[in-house]
Amino acid sequence: MAYDLDLDPMNGFGIDHLPLGIALGAKPNEGHVVTRIDNHALDLAQLADDGFDLGLEPHVLHDQHLNALLGLGHETMAMLRERVADLLTGDPSDRRMVAALQPVAGVQLGLPIAITNYVDFYSSLHHATNLGRLFRPNGDPLTPNWRHLPIGYHGRSSTVVVSGTPLCRPQGLRLIDGEPVFGPSTRLDIEAEVGFVIGRASRLGTSITTSEFFDYVAGVVLVNDWSARDIQSFESVPLGPFLGKSFLTSISAWVTPLEALAQARTTPTAQDPTPAPYLIDNDPWNLALDLAIELNGSVLSRPPFASTYWTPGQQLAHQTVNGADVRVGDLFASGTVSGPARDQFGSLIELTDGGTRPLTLSDGTNRSFLEDGDTVVIRASAPSPNGGRLQLGEVSGTVR
Repeated sequence: MAYDLDLDPMNGFGIDHLPLGIALGAKPNEGHVVTRIDNHALDLAQLADDGFDLGLEPHVLHDQHLNALLGLGHETMAMLRERVADLLTGDPSDRRMVAALQPVAGVQLGLPIAITNYVDFYSSLHHATNLGRLFRPNGDPLTPNWRHLPIGYHGRSSTVVVSGTPLCRPQGLRLIDGEPVFGPSTRLDIEAEVGFVIGRASRLGTSITTSEFFDYVAGVVLVNDWSARDIQSFESVPLGPFLGKSFLTSISAWVTPLEALAQARTTPTAQDPTPAPYLIDNDPWNLALDLAIELNGSVLSRPPFASTYWTPGQQLAHQTVNGADVRVGDLFASGTVSGPARDQFGSLIELTDGGTRPLTLSDGTNRSFLEDGDTVVIRASAPSPNGGRLQLGEVSGTVR
């Protein structure tokens, strides 16, 4: 028996990508590190057990999360990727390799990261402007601080879940006819975002500069930061999001290592006015990730991540400039990604003008906000080092 894999960089999960995930074992609290190649999951823990030298202690690969592996740093990650690539281009009849490969569809994937802290930003100028026009139609759509710092809030790490986890419609106080009424949210929304996983801890009382981003961030995931707009709008004055955001945040099961996104670096959006010195990057960059949002199989929009105003490096610098530390497993997300055109908006509240212009899906039904049974899938692609396109791990969820 031999395996037959498509290693073409054009298939999205070629040998230049090799994202990492966690396959759940048959026993409770059992997991092992896998990488994706084509439509297969390669069990790295099993390879190590079968005698392949991956340059790692076996216990790092027999784990319920990727924290320990990502915490070993970029040099170790680069070494691991090189050794795995060598194995995949080696003898296709090696029984050990054949045994370690399984169709992705047959692998149960768990939450890839043990989330230690979660921060969500508000970094898209177009998204912030669109929401400002809805909420403050007679005023400046941007708050006075928006162009001076990356606005963010601390989320609830315990409610970050892996792609495919069902979403229970949240309840809370909503304002109806001028009166607060308790009940299930009727304005349940999505937020298409990009998340960054910390792979190195910093020390409390120190800060991270924009140029140190690659020293601390290990990989990228897609994020759907579900939002209950009616609960959020009633509670958010003056302290901001709480129950309207803390009930669930979904991330992809696959973490794309930063090493795979070298070709995706691009020039960021120009910023005016000039940011404070701690937010200035001498080598400014963003990532050319093209997102796509699907609702019940209908593509609603294609937000471009490169259009975000505040860059990932600035987001990391800002959240630590006061001396706050980061830990391996921390997650910070970009906030909703929206482009300048309507078919590039990253949330339903934008796409439907606050619910006043319902969308018509391919099955003929209309949506202003999410209904029970709706399934949302967010995908993304990026330029690969070999001239193709990487497909980031999708993030999906169904409203129950």
